[in-house]
Amino acid sequence: MTQNLPAIFGKYRLEQFLGGGMSHVYRATDTVLNRTVCVKILTVEGAADRDTRERFLAEAKMSAALVHDNVIRIFDYGEEQGRPFIVMEFLTGSDLRKLVDSGAAGGFETRLKYAWQAARALEYVHSQGVVHRDIKPDNLHVDGEGRVRLMDFGVAKTADLNLTKTGFQVGTPYYMAPEQVMGDAPTPRVDIYAFGILLFEIFTGRRAVQGTTIEQLFYQILHAPLDLTPLEAAGVPRKYIDLIARMTAKDPNARPESFSEVVAALEAPGPPSATAAQAVERQQAAARGISGKYVVAGLMGLVLVLGGTFIYLTLTNKNKIQDAVKQMKINPPVLEDAAGAMVLVRGGPFLAGAEKQQKTLGDFYIDRTEVTVGAYRAYCERAGRPKPAGLEAAQPELPVTGVTILEAKDFCAAAGKRLPTALEWEKEGRGPMGYKYPWGDEENAERTAVGGKPMAPAASLTASTSPFGAIGMSGNVWEWVDQPQAPSPQAIASFAALLNPPPTASEPWYQAKGGSHLRPLPDAVLWEFISLPARFSAPDIGFRCAKDPAPVQ
Repeated sequence: MTQNLPAIFGKYRLEQFLGGGMSHVYRATDTVLNRTVCVKILTVEGAADRDTRERFLAEAKMSAALVHDNVIRIFDYGEEQGRPFIVMEFLTGSDLRKLVDSGAAGGFETRLKYAWQAARALEYVHSQGVVHRDIKPDNLHVDGEGRVRLMDFGVAKTADLNLTKTGFQVGTPYYMAPEQVMGDAPTPRVDIYAFGILLFEIFTGRRAVQGTTIEQLFYQILHAPLDLTPLEAAGVPRKYIDLIARMTAKDPNARPESFSEVVAALEAPGPPSATAAQAVERQQAAARGISGKYVVAGLMGLVLVLGGTFIYLTLTNKNKIQDAVKQMKINPPVLEDAAGAMVLVRGGPFLAGAEKQQKTLGDFYIDRTEVTVGAYRAYCERAGRPKPAGLEAAQPELPVTGVTILEAKDFCAAAGKRLPTALEWEKEGRGPMGYKYPWGDEENAERTAVGGKPMAPAASLTASTSPFGAIGMSGNVWEWVDQPQAPSPQAIASFAALLNPPPTASEPWYQAKGGSHLRPLPDAVLWEFISLPARFSAPDIGFRCAKDPAPVQ
């Protein structure tokens, strides 16, 4: 249809393709009322997907009850030629994103007027029981007379209607509230948080949350305090800086209770111009002439698919995004998946080795505990792999042992992960300051399983938690790391009686780190290692996996 314009679609003549993804958006003419409108049509692929189709239609029905000066208007919705569609007012002007990025948003007072109008729209939307959940500059349109329209309710939620699947995160990651990242039920205060982030961006011209990966963004949202200095540098009055600080509080209860409070704090700079107000009245009068199935409404985004939204409604991205959401299900820096929880190790310099030499690594994830018997047993059953001796009888919460490094690598690969390098493993265990043990430099054998103690369940050694949140990196079991290590003559001689055929210096050898429950505490110093043949396994050698962060899409 995009290639054969103009085209007739019901009573609408489609004249210009404006863009789209799972929905196509057109400038069109209503041939009955002879006015220019915007028509959004679900694609054939979208219409064939039941979830996408239902969300599209539910979005239109929900928005049909909303009418406000600062909310885009819907004139019609339904199905034509088997394709769900929504018809809305055709807007001229630009979205606030383009105005801010281009420097055309005007001075502080003009930007404050835009913010006040947007806050009024959200005050009204919330009064109708709707949570928008995707507040960002792209979803605020400013016409030539300076009137702001709130757009894009594709991920909105009412008390009795959820337009996305249970457990899905929705919204654009830069503006997501901590509770959205956590997957909690959305409340109006997620919009208050996002609006605070938006105010920061309107007033400074830069994003409040910075990052190049989803994990970095989520970590900052959940744990890093918002840096307010760019607001001060931009000369924003203190009362608005304090308002933004309150709106973006990590604790929802510390934020303003409602948008009425936000509107009042923005000090109502005045209504739109008389010309704009008159235009609204004319549009409302025209809309009241529509009868039957044509619904008068306010709402809906002009370009749902044009703003780079981090939304889970497209067929092409659905599986990929589902996987990412599943991994970020619990509070970063912990990432959860079927193989267990992982902790985020922030990139940057750290002190490594006995001499504490400065090294630098990027961000990475590492398993919070050693891979357990239960996880490895399930993997063997799924993959049809032989199980290590004694695996069936072992307690499922214990670390898995008796695994060669090649078997460990196979497990990690099957989980979409890899073994950590020696430096990654050491940084996780020691933290950026280069501690001797995960808990610090204190010689305290009571914190872990060493010196002949029984092997402990992988998640039980919380007294040995590292600065980044991993458990049991000193003691309990040695851990394979992906670090080739040339053996010493003594190591070759030591393993000659343990392996048949005896090992040689030319075959692969790798490091294992962290000591074990059979060894004294000094063997658990985090920069130390032992050199082992790749084909060797033992009842006190296990492993944990690592993973690189996923890029933001």
